[in-house]
Amino acid sequence: MLPAKITKEEFNALPVVEFTGNVIVINTIEQAERAVQSIRDAHTVIGFDTETRPSFVKGQTYKVCLVQLSAGRTAYLFRLNLIPGFCTPLKALLEDPAVIKVGLSTKDDFNGLRKWEPDFAPRGFIDLQHLVKGYGIEELSLAKIYAILFGKRISKRQRLTNWEAQSLTDRQLSYAAFDAVSCVEIYKMLMHMGNNIIEQ
Repeated sequence: MLPAKITKEEFNALPVVEFTGNVIVINTIEQAERAVQSIRDAHTVIGFDTETRPSFVKGQTYKVCLVQLSAGRTAYLFRLNLIPGFCTPLKALLEDPAVIKVGLSTKDDFNGLRKWEPDFAPRGFIDLQHLVKGYGIEELSLAKIYAILFGKRISKRQRLTNWEAQSLTDRQLSYAAFDAVSCVEIYKMLMHMGNNIIEQ
């Protein structure tokens, strides 16, 4: 039986997981079109996340500037601030009910993307925060859910960095990529556990 929670001390004692997959950065509409086609061709469950430049001034907010999608061990990072905007191929993919997309606290991501496109109507999404409840997990953060399932710690040091920078650092790229990839890893682990329970 999985633990419902993990303490801060237990979490900090875990080894940090390193991202070892591929990262493809999307800076133009042409690149976005090719990336979306590659993702569709993968015929797999897609990981999903977004990043927004943090604000340290009261009342100041920014638009979502990065959308992360993973297909297998490859993460595609769509830089909305450079493309520019929530381009049609990406929007169409996120609105396609036939493509399964897995994220966490997706409502917040959707609200952020609607600042680009108010008519954005996401379909085909699975929110891990809802899914894990069926397995007795009470944690809501991606890092803690991952820790409970895999016994490893996702470093969150890059979360409050500048995601609108002209060039993202290797650490930012790895962090952003793994957030999307880990969503699918969590989903597949839960599905595997669920199948085992059914078979027993």
